Amino acid sequence: MLSNIVVVLPIFALIFTGWIAARCDVLGLEATRGINRMVIYLALPAMLFDIMANADPGEIWRPGFISAFLIGCGAVFAATLALRLRQGSHLADAAIDGLNAGYANVGFMGFPLVAEIIGPEGLAATLIATIITACILFAAAIILIEIALKSEARRRDIARKTALSLVRNPLLIAPLLGAGFMIGGFTMPHALDVYLTLLGGAAAPCALVVLGLFLAQNSGRRPRAGGGVQAALIGLKLIGQPLVTWIVAVPVLGLPPLMAQTAVLLAALPTGTGPFMLAEFHEREALLTGRVILISTVLSLISLPLLMAAWH
Repeated sequence: MLSNIVVVLPIFALIFTGWIAARCDVLGLEATRGINRMVIYLALPAMLFDIMANADPGEIWRPGFISAFLIGCGAVFAATLALRLRQGSHLADAAIDGLNAGYANVGFMGFPLVAEIIGPEGLAATLIATIITACILFAAAIILIEIALKSEARRRDIARKTALSLVRNPLLIAPLLGAGFMIGGFTMPHALDVYLTLLGGAAAPCALVVLGLFLAQNSGRRPRAGGGVQAALIGLKLIGQPLVTWIVAVPVLGLPPLMAQTAVLLAALPTGTGPFMLAEFHEREALLTGRVILISTVLSLISLPLLMAAWH
């Protein structure tokens, strides 16, 4: 329990910092949009490129773990997407809700929590989970959003306009360039490495501050989707994703206990800031996403210790 609090406290502190800044009128609506665009176009691409470029191909090639974690987040994402579309949601909103239910906060919470609970031997798996979440799952949602937002155009123009949007999207191009850098075996120049570390390091704290700004500016509003959808997304994230991951990791694949425990622990993390950044950037239902992130993070203080107790 104490480990969870230590890891989660900086998250709440950054969100609260943004909330106070909005309440004191230090930062307003334009700052919210400006900082979020800085994260989308600069900080997050730098972080994604850095993650991929510095990954060790031999270290990240763990087929069993990859299958368990990828199927866990992918199945929850797909199920949520299908459910929300059936309920009449726009494809862009349904894709963001898929991220709400399947996008674990691996990058910010995963490394310190795994180091504390699993030990150093679990950190390579955490890197794999970060790549799957921040690059593969995120890319799938971005592609669906771009397709959805181009769907009002003439049918013959949809493919062309969507392709152009994807090619210009830094959140897709950056990890692909990083993967090429890794596969090519290039050595990262020290100056470039420092630059990427500094710029990429701004992604998580700025996104959390923006979340606090947004929640303060919209404190009197209610999400259009309603409390039932919010509760379902939180339940899918904190219960559904780790359950599916456990089924794949243990009964189906029979992974070693340490690897299976790491996969389930990472899958059980609360929703990260990725879906909020996309929702706010594309002017979709960002309030629902913000509340899912905040509430799932609070509830994880209870759900993660219960999960670890049940495992033992």
